[in-house]
Amino acid sequence: MCGIAGVIDASGSPPDGAILDRLAQALAHRGPDGRGRHIEGGVGMVQTRLAIIDLETGDQPLYATAPGGGLRALVANGEIYNYVELRAAMTDAGFATRSDCEPPLHLYARHGTGFAAHLRGMYAIAIHDPEVPGGRVVLARDPFGIKPLYYAESEDGLAFASEPQALIAAGLVAPVLDPARRDQVLQMQFSGGPSTLFKGVRRVLPGETLVVDGGRIGERPRLAALPKDGPEAWSEGDALERLEAALVDSVSVHQRSDVPYGMFLSGGVDSSAVLALMRDLNDQPVQAFTVGFAGTGVHDERHHAEAVARVAGARFQAVEFSDDDFWRLLPRIAAVMDDPAADYAVLPSYKLAEEVGRRGLKVILTGEGGDELFGGYGRYRRASRHRLLGGRPMRERGTFDGLGVLRDESKAWRGAMVKAEAAARTAGRTRLQVAQATDCADWLPNDLLTKLDRCLMAFGVEGRTPFLDPRVAEVAFRLPDALKVRRGRGKWLLRRWLEGRLPEARPFTRKRGFTVPVGDWIAGQGGRLGPLVAGQPGIAEACRPGTVETLFRATGKRAGQAQWVLLFYALWHRRHILGCEAVGDVFETLAEKG
Repeated sequence: MCGIAGVIDASGSPPDGAILDRLAQALAHRGPDGRGRHIEGGVGMVQTRLAIIDLETGDQPLYATAPGGGLRALVANGEIYNYVELRAAMTDAGFATRSDCEPPLHLYARHGTGFAAHLRGMYAIAIHDPEVPGGRVVLARDPFGIKPLYYAESEDGLAFASEPQALIAAGLVAPVLDPARRDQVLQMQFSGGPSTLFKGVRRVLPGETLVVDGGRIGERPRLAALPKDGPEAWSEGDALERLEAALVDSVSVHQRSDVPYGMFLSGGVDSSAVLALMRDLNDQPVQAFTVGFAGTGVHDERHHAEAVARVAGARFQAVEFSDDDFWRLLPRIAAVMDDPAADYAVLPSYKLAEEVGRRGLKVILTGEGGDELFGGYGRYRRASRHRLLGGRPMRERGTFDGLGVLRDESKAWRGAMVKAEAAARTAGRTRLQVAQATDCADWLPNDLLTKLDRCLMAFGVEGRTPFLDPRVAEVAFRLPDALKVRRGRGKWLLRRWLEGRLPEARPFTRKRGFTVPVGDWIAGQGGRLGPLVAGQPGIAEACRPGTVETLFRATGKRAGQAQWVLLFYALWHRRHILGCEAVGDVFETLAEKG
């Protein structure tokens, strides 16, 4: 995995080399193994490399000769899993390297701006074509949005980067807060749609290709991550066969790597399914990492995960996340989450990534996407029912609704979600499919995958998600509803498959949902935290006077969730809007004068 960035000057003047240096330096953590630069005409691009495939000749930028004799250049952040098949199909391409990221350059020569339709993988790609008058840059992001890509437009042209903080560090964008996006994060724990919390910084949407000519965006075609139509009338036996083939194929190509890899194992259905597949596809024991929370009231998954790992012959690595880790690491975690997701799962993700990086692994497979594709969340079942039968829309209620804390108590924060729901309602889809598609468009890329990307890339580790693969999606999303949800339980067919492949995982046993005891940790320090959080400028802008201290004295699940979100946001705002570095633990950082 890597970091990419670039500047496109609308006047055609060469970009400032110092700006490119600052972009590269800000993304150095994403690619500790090398750095490359391309400048031609009004286009400058940089890449910081994490070497995974073709360690010897895969440095970027990659180049290919255009018909007029000019050199097209590519920088990419990602993995193209079907690169072996693409190379075999393009025997006349004259490949210069063994890199998985070279085929997109030759696909562009054949298919132009539609090249991404032939890719299977996770990617954010930039291609410079100097032979288009004015100079063309094509930016493409994978359909699920596994890999991030951001851009900022101005009268002078356009700049792009793997992380918003790089655009800010390079002086291309000022860290000015968008209050509407802030309220989305406070109410939903993430912000949806193309806009970020930074005014002027936008996301390239999942599956989107931006065609930038002379520094101005023209066409912007988009690839869909999911089938547009409704369920197929597959029998259980037929569906199991299709699922088996898709899962084996996906995990096989997701293991293509020239460096060692491991996996994150929670002991739940999704990660246990990935482990079962990796066990059968590897000659060596799988390295499995699990996090747990000892001495708290939440369920510790390490014991079950270890039992599953032992049966699968995996090398099990347990990692503990303590209350001391919470107070010590949270300022650092908020610092890496420049596109904020106030999802408490960032805590164990960061600690696991730190441990994996310490052990020298560069690639981790995870179970992200299993709930979204196979209908695992309870909110899907509620959204599928009619209101008279207890149904309700997803995220109808925000974290702070009815608490009297926020200055703006309107429902404007649901705007991006409403748009995503409307776009998901295509002909033939069931209510369950609409709920799944809504999450795949917004929650998945802007919460779960952003969390995974930032936490792992902070330590130079690549996260791979074999469920988020077009062949798996083609089967999983089109399953009949009855093979996704049965007897009030989601992911039914995946559970059925796992029962036959790794029964020791006990896929039909009701398990407690994964949680992190942030409420317990905060409750013990509420009286001390309340004034510190309330005194932060970002909190004062968003919250009514006197309400924050009161909130931090309250108890209960809702209060605990709201306390966590405000604490995370206070630290995020200090770092990314005010520009203050973390000076120690949570208390020391919040007490420091900005």
